[in-house]
This record gives sequence, C-alpha cells and structure tokens, in this order.
Amino acid sequence: MNDKNAVLRASRCVRGAMRILAIAAFGVSAAAAAGASAAAGASAATPPSELRLYVLDCGTISAMDPALFGLKPDEVKRKVTFVTPCYLIVHPKGTLIWDVGQVPDQDIPDDGTEVVQQDILKAKRRLAPQLAAIGYRPKDITYLAMSHYHADHTANANMFAGSTWIVQRAEYDIMFSDAQVGIRMPGTYKDLKTAKRITLNNADYDVFEDGRVVVKTAPGHTPGHQMLFLKLKNFGPLLLAGDLYHVPEERTLDRVPTFDFDAAMTRATRKQVDQFLEQTGATLWIQHDPPTYAPLKKAPQYYD
Repeated sequence: MNDKNAVLRASRCVRGAMRILAIAAFGVSAAAAAGASAAAGASAATPPSELRLYVLDCGTISAMDPALFGLKPDEVKRKVTFVTPCYLIVHPKGTLIWDVGQVPDQDIPDDGTEVVQQDILKAKRRLAPQLAAIGYRPKDITYLAMSHYHADHTANANMFAGSTWIVQRAEYDIMFSDAQVGIRMPGTYKDLKTAKRITLNNADYDVFEDGRVVVKTAPGHTPGHQMLFLKLKNFGPLLLAGDLYHVPEERTLDRVPTFDFDAAMTRATRKQVDQFLEQTGATLWIQHDPPTYAPLKKAPQYYD
C-alpha cells in the first residue's frame, strides 16, 4: 500500500465524502495578519511552575459515511460526526501548540457566524483570540507540532511559522510533494517549508528534555503521523492520539479507515500504543470523538 497508486486510491475514497482536494495556497499573508491582529492586545503569560494543557475549540465536522472508517451503520448506531480540537501545552521552559484547526482564522468572521468549508468542515471561533484570552500570541509559541498533514489539522499552520516545527521526515516529504495527494491543503502550511524545524526519522522526541512532553511517532494513518504524550502532575499521563483512531469502534472492532496510508502499519502502531498505554497507565484521548471531548475542561480552564 506504500506505492503511488495506493495513495491515489485512498485519496479518491476520501474526496467523495469530504470534498477535500489538493488545492492551491490560501492567502498566507492574510492568515498571518489575522492572527497577529486578533492577538495584538495580549501580553505573554507568566510561565507556570507546572505543566499545563489547554483544550481549544477548532470546530466540528458534519456526518460522514461510517464505511470510510471501515464500519457499518449498525456498528456505530449514530451519526459519525467529529469535533476538531486544538491544544496548547505550556511548560515552564516554553510552549507547544498541537494541531491548528480546519478553517483558517482569516475566513472566520468576528460575529461568530459559523463558516463551512469543503461542505463539512465547520468553525465559529478563531484560534488566535482563544490563545490571546489565556495570554499567548502566535509569536509566543516555542514549538509547533501537528499529528499529521490532513486539512482538518493544518488550517492555521502559517501563523506559527516563527515557531520551531517538530515533524517526521516522511510527513514533511509528503506535505511538500508535487504528487497529487488527497486531504491536503498546501497553502495552509506553505510557510513551514523554510521554517526552523526539528525533523525526526520515525522517532520520538522529548520536547523539553524532562519526559513530560513527548512527540511519539505513530505511522500508518499518514506516513509520518505522530501523537503527543503528556505527563501531567495532577491529571496523570495522557496520550493525545491524533487520528490513530477517529471513533472508539475502530479500536474495539479493529477497523482501519479506508483512506489510511498503510493499514498494516496502522495496526502495528496500534499494538505498540496499547503496550505503551499499559506500561504508562496513560489515558487515551481520541481527538475527534465528541463523547471524549464533551466533558473536557475548555480554555481558559486547563489540566495540570
């Protein structure tokens, strides 16, 4: 499944449901300006003494066909709708933003009107003002890391081109490939091509060198898909799983989305993750799952 034809077949499957095509760039300068303007009044927050996690609202995704995720309607018994969170991790030594939304800030009006793009990607709130409300501007963010390149995770990436980008080599290569690649919006992250970055070769990375914020390699959904492990003092260990799973039934029934880059690789990663969860006792958050997201504390509240 690693050859070019496999990637193209996967792209066609997803395009029918998501209408997300490999399209040209968004207005990069406008996106950066929108972020800067929204956060102009913010001043950098005082670094906390303990690790903090803020959960941010980056939109929702309309109902999709369960078959895209290897499931039958009677196996989920509900509409397959998603939430799309973003996360800010604040460490005494710096900050990291994890996943950056599905609708660029520049396209979301000030009055809270819901914007719908690609027919199913919805958002009412800009990312930059949410950061400003807790004392951070895009320029205050030390590190940017995204679980993967799919369009519902990259919308505001250009806003953080001044941060250090943590990315797997395989992901970087496909993001900037000239090939036709589905679920990709290169314009939303084009400024990252020349940004300062830490490039990993299918490897984990201890961001602040104390074991509390670790980017973990998790290939399969995309070539360089990754997760984020946090060791919070009060909440305990937590794994933000990216799109390793989208709904709990993928996990309980051992189903893999039809558009994963490599299904066998996904299953191998999932086995390794199960072992990791057992070893660490970490809680797993399926990022897109509405029941997982609904009870969580949202910014300006935080987990520590």
